[in-house]
Formats: sequence, C-alpha cells, structure tokens
Amino acid sequence: MNSIVRAVSIETEVTASDFRSAMRQLTGGVSVITAGKGRDISGMTVTSVSSLSVEPASLIVSLNRESSSWPLVKRYGFFGVSILTSDQIDIAERFTGKGGLKGADRFAGAQWTTRASGVPLLADALAAIDCEVEDVIERHSHAIVIGRVLDVAVSARTAALAYWQGRYVAIDQDEDAAKLAEVSVPVRKTGRKF
Repeated sequence: MNSIVRAVSIETEVTASDFRSAMRQLTGGVSVITAGKGRDISGMTVTSVSSLSVEPASLIVSLNRESSSWPLVKRYGFFGVSILTSDQIDIAERFTGKGGLKGADRFAGAQWTTRASGVPLLADALAAIDCEVEDVIERHSHAIVIGRVLDVAVSARTAALAYWQGRYVAIDQDEDAAKLAEVSVPVRKTGRKF
C-alpha cells in the first residue's frame, strides 16, 4: 500500500464570500428536506442532496446544524427529500424561512403525504424520497447525513427546479432539448474516425 504524507503549511485562508461566489457557479437541484411527525415538523430548502449508492439505495444531504430541522432529524432518525418541480419556487422560498414562517407553518398551502417513516413528503414533487438516518458526520457548521432510502415516489413531470448563481432556474427536459436542437451546429460527416 502506498502512502504519501505531506507536512504542508498553508498561510492563506479562503474567505466565506470567496467560497460562496465559487459555489454559486455550481448548479444544484432544489429539494426540501423535511423531518418530524405530527405538528412537531419542520423543513428546509437545500441544494446539497446527492446519491451515494444504488444498492443499497442511499443518499447524502448536508444540513446546517443551526437549522430547525436538524434537531428533528436527530430525534426521530428519519427525513424526507422532496425534489422540486420548476413551478414550485414558492415552496422553495417558504422553506428557506423567508417571510418568517417556522415549523409546521411552512407546510401550509401544499399537499403532503407520508410513507413508511411518517415524515411529510410533498405530494406533487418531482420525486419524493423517504429516508432513515444511517450515519451522521458532523463537521464545522453542518452535518453530512447518510440516509438509507425506505421508499420512493417519482412523478411523470420532467421540469426540475435548480439554483444557479444566486437564482432559481427551470430545467425542462423536453423544452430545453428542443432549444438545444434549434441552435446546434450540424455535424459534417467526413468519414474519418477519431
């Protein structure tokens, strides 16, 4: 086994502003993470959901440990991921805490369902994923939560909500593919192989 050990001392530190500017270049799918049961529920908007493995089905989400959802994830050991459609910006905004809504009040105005864990999942989300906490890694201000997927519901819709450069953007598979086809440069066939 090869092992490389370096004693590197870096004198500079990246500022929060510089790091935030760099991360805004990364387009992220917008999801609402929900936790809790009954009236003891909360949720938050994130762009930090990522698949971990297919077998067993599991995912990763990064949660701010100062959020109102974090204590509920820890207490109950379950969470939901509702991947938002392009027309659900109002839900994304509501779960960021804008307007002062907290806890169960954030869920008003939308239809919710539950699966195996009992965590609320958005009924008309692009996809709704019910998860059990499998492991947690706490670092700095956030916790990396590994969730074992218990159940999945997938919509037939194709337009997703993404976040890029500080703004919400819609990504529509059919519409965007048609636009790309219109502006694509035709490829000349030369008979050469590359």
